[in-house]
Amino acid sequence: MTTPHRHDVLIIGSGAAGLSLALRLHPELNVAVLSKRELREGNTLYAQGGISAVLDAADSVESHVQDTLSAGAGLCDETMVRLVVEQGPQNIRWLLGEGVQFTRGEQYRDAEGYHLTREGGHSHRRVVHAADATGRAVEDTLEGQVRARSNVDLFEHYTAIDLIDALRVGADEHRCIGAYCLNSVSGEVETFLARFVVIATGGASKAYLYTSNPDVATGDGIAMAWRAGCRTANMEFIQFHPTCLYHPKAKSFLITEALRGEGARLLLPNGDRFMPRFDERAELAPRDVVARAIDHEMKRIGSKYVLLDISHREPEFIREHFPTIHARCLELGIDMTTEPLPVVPAAHYTCGGIVTDARARADRPGLYVIGEAGYTGLHGANRMASNSLLECLVFGELAAQDIESLADGWPEPPAAPPWDASRVTVPDEEVVISHNWEELRRFMWDYVGIVRTNKRLMRAKRRIDLLRQEIIENYSDFRVDTDLLELRNLVEVADLIVQSAQRRRESRGLHYTLDHPLPDATQLSPTLLIPDRYRPRPERWLG
Repeated sequence: MTTPHRHDVLIIGSGAAGLSLALRLHPELNVAVLSKRELREGNTLYAQGGISAVLDAADSVESHVQDTLSAGAGLCDETMVRLVVEQGPQNIRWLLGEGVQFTRGEQYRDAEGYHLTREGGHSHRRVVHAADATGRAVEDTLEGQVRARSNVDLFEHYTAIDLIDALRVGADEHRCIGAYCLNSVSGEVETFLARFVVIATGGASKAYLYTSNPDVATGDGIAMAWRAGCRTANMEFIQFHPTCLYHPKAKSFLITEALRGEGARLLLPNGDRFMPRFDERAELAPRDVVARAIDHEMKRIGSKYVLLDISHREPEFIREHFPTIHARCLELGIDMTTEPLPVVPAAHYTCGGIVTDARARADRPGLYVIGEAGYTGLHGANRMASNSLLECLVFGELAAQDIESLADGWPEPPAAPPWDASRVTVPDEEVVISHNWEELRRFMWDYVGIVRTNKRLMRAKRRIDLLRQEIIENYSDFRVDTDLLELRNLVEVADLIVQSAQRRRESRGLHYTLDHPLPDATQLSPTLLIPDRYRPRPERWLG
């Protein structure tokens, strides 16, 4: 039995949200950062496009706000949108101060010389980027900075299991005081106690068979907070990125939307362009429109992919602006300077999540949620390109400010009982877990994907209920490992997605159902799901 780890702040997740928060907290606060694998392995690392912010004199906050509201299809919280957009430029400056090297350019640049690109849904060039590997540049820089901080303890290869509630250990309120976490190296479960707990675990796109996300994106934070009694909102809105490379050796390789921003065209295998038939903005339409158009055309002609062609641009321009994609495609035998890329849609971003306020506070006192795991109201029914990294940075800063404002008077966590593994055994059939994993992701793709129906959703719900019972039995009887914990979380978030989709009886943004193909003006509220353990936040947490 290990001694409990004690910190002022426990951050679960090590992407842009978690690391930026760790760097912004006062150095007198003792901070723990948990990462499921290596510190850098997560969605941030693979983000290609960039970060949106009003940096050009010809652009404006109002324009960025209106573009975001338009992409969100009537479900954005305008107050939250303005909050994020207004703080965009200062967060870019903060990244520059931390050492992130964004791409400079002679054409389409801001006043300081940084190249600005344009992506779907944006009316101006406002996306600052580091070539076509912005996430890698941000993650590498923040990782280097956080490793140098003496007040930050890093725990790699740790998987959070469940949050610890103060009421569970004899306190008088539902206050979050830590988490039980699996040390994936030793196989032991360790207790982490903290005055403040922050979920920064990312989204849940691994619930689907095809995804642009890395293997760690299994909705862990969303599932944990739901089990702890926190509400979710808008879980039906799963963004499918229109263009992932279709190639047997290209697992989850994303083709950034910036290609379309720089003139790439979507073509059928016979070379015909099709996007102008679906939207006047053509390839620059929001992602939900483009993904549905591709899905429609693939099903109409029976093709496994469509083509994305930027070969009409100068070869040097392509190599300079998209070096990562160009190099990877060459490894696979495709030269994007002379031929089109085969692409398919894939689950990409979770627009809903755990409900938070303007200070990143969740429903449990002491618990914060930042980044893709949280629902702030920024994205509404569809996320506009490159607003996600911006949201990570803004709410990382807001959470840091709030934690520091409360730190002096916030109580230490009480002692918690150690994890009890005395009555469990080693799983006797690992194949059951792998089979359930594959079954879940397959029926979520088939029944709860880009196009849905009431019947498909009912079929998915029945299978989820059966799977959940098997998973509960395995979780109760067997020693936990990462695969079992991820499967347990995936079935939870899959259920939240299906329940939310069943409640929204219209088509809006990323949720498209053949049974209700038009939007309904009476359904302009977020889809709230309330867990059995939910209790309204106490006044001192609201103040």
